[in-house]
Amino acid sequence: MKIHVHAVHFDIDPKLVGFIQNKLNKLDTFYDKFISGEVFLKLDKGENSKIHKKHIEIKLNVPGHTIFAEEKGTTFEEATDLALEALKTQIKKFKDKKNEVEHKKREIPAEEEVVEDEF
Repeated sequence: MKIHVHAVHFDIDPKLVGFIQNKLNKLDTFYDKFISGEVFLKLDKGENSKIHKKHIEIKLNVPGHTIFAEEKGTTFEEATDLALEALKTQIKKFKDKKNEVEHKKREIPAEEEVVEDEF
């Protein structure tokens, strides 16, 4: 899956990009038809300006649908793990819903019995 990582108003460490890419690649075990993905990393100032909350937004594109999660944590790694858990549940629900629709399409409707009236 092709992932674009964007850091908003700061420079990102290549190790962090590799960490995020490796974590998102593990989602292929749940669903393998991802088209692309975007990750936005932001620093949110807390009450104390010295402490920054790490905010991550992940958007995954699948055929006909977009899956989105955003989380905050004390580190980007923690926020990534939280977002991945949210994405896993969304992917499972999406996959179940898709399988249910496909199963209904495959069902052949029972042929209606034709009753002829005798005159």
